[in-house]
Amino acid sequence: MTSFYRVPSVPTNSCLQFDTVEEAMSYPCGDIDLGFCDGCGFISNMAFDAALTEYSSRYEETQGYSPVFQKFHHDLADRLLQRHRLTNRRILEIGCGKGEFLALLSEMGNNEGIGFDPGYRDERFESDAKGRLTFIKDFYSEKYAKYSADFICCKMTLEHIHATADFIGTLRASIGDDLDTIVFFQVPEAMRIIRDCAFEDIYYEHCSYFSPGSLASLFRRAGFRILDLSTEYDDQYLTIEAQPVDGTDTGVRLANEESLDDLRSLVATFPARSSKKINEWRHTLATLQQDDARVVLWGSGSKAVSFLTTVDSDRYIEYAADINPHRHDHYIPKTGQRIVAPEFLKEYRPDAVIVMNRIYTNEITADLNAMGLSPTILAL
Repeated sequence: MTSFYRVPSVPTNSCLQFDTVEEAMSYPCGDIDLGFCDGCGFISNMAFDAALTEYSSRYEETQGYSPVFQKFHHDLADRLLQRHRLTNRRILEIGCGKGEFLALLSEMGNNEGIGFDPGYRDERFESDAKGRLTFIKDFYSEKYAKYSADFICCKMTLEHIHATADFIGTLRASIGDDLDTIVFFQVPEAMRIIRDCAFEDIYYEHCSYFSPGSLASLFRRAGFRILDLSTEYDDQYLTIEAQPVDGTDTGVRLANEESLDDLRSLVATFPARSSKKINEWRHTLATLQQDDARVVLWGSGSKAVSFLTTVDSDRYIEYAADINPHRHDHYIPKTGQRIVAPEFLKEYRPDAVIVMNRIYTNEITADLNAMGLSPTILAL
C-alpha cells in the first residue's frame, strides 16, 4: 500500500449520540492515512484501529426519515425481489442497522429473515413482518455460519471492516455448497470520492474504500461469480450481486470495471485537488463570516463530521439541522455543534444552509420554503 492522503486527529465515531457538548468535544480521535494498492486498486486507512470504534445502541445511522431515501430503499427492494424471485424465502442481512431494509424485503416478498447488528433497537422496530424476523445484536462472524439463507445482503457495512478479504472469505465458507445463494453488497463508490475530491466521505469508521474493479476482484478471489456491478443513488453507492461457484471459474472482467491506470492517476493527483477544494470551502465560510451571515448545516451524520472537522476550525457554524428526531439535542463530535430539528430554523432564520448531500437539495429546499425560509443553498 502506498500512502497518499493523511488527516490527523479526526473523531473515531461520527454517528454516536453525545448528550453534552463537553462529551462530544472530548471524544477520542484517531488518524486517517489512506493507502492505495497498485495491484487491485483497493484503498484503506492504514492507521485504522478497530478498538477505537463503537457500534452500539447509541449509534444513530438511519437515513429512513427522508422521502428521497425511502423511495430509493423501496425501489431497491422491489428490484432485488423481482430479479431474484425472492418470495417465501429466507433472507439474512449483515449490518441491518435499525432493520428497515430487512423489513421491506420481508413485507414485500412474504419472506422470513435474520438481521445482525449491534446497534439494532427492538423498541424502535415496527413492521407487519416482525413475527417472521429475528435480530441478533452482534457482529456477523464465523460463529454464525449455521445460519443459511437464499439471499444474503449487506448494505453500507463492508467499508467499516478492515480485513475485508478475511470477512468475505468467512462469508463464502459459511455458504459452502449452497451454490444457489445470492449475495448483495452495497458500499460507497470510491471512484467518485477520489475523482470529485469528496473529502466529506472520508472519515474514520470508513476504513475500506472500493472502486468497481477492486470490489469485483475481492469477490472473485473469494470464490464468487459477479452477476451485476453498478452504481446508483447519484453514483454515490456501488452495488454488487454475486453467486458462489464451485472451483475457480469466477467469470470475466466486466465492462464497468475501471482501468487501474485511470485510478492511479486520480490517486496521484488527489492530495493537490482535494486541498484546493477544501480551501475553496474555507474561503466560502470566511466570506460568509465577514458578512455576519448565519450558517447552518443540513445533515448531522458522518459527512457533517468530516466537513466540520476539515473546514470549520473556529466553530463559526453553531448548528446542524436534521430530520431524524433521534439526533436532536445531541452534539457533533470534536467540533461540538448542536443538532437541532428543522423547526428550530424558523426562529434562527439562517442566511445560508449547507446541504451535506446534494441528492437531498430539492427535498431540503422544499422543507425550508414550507417554513417560510429562503436562505442561500450550498451543497457538497
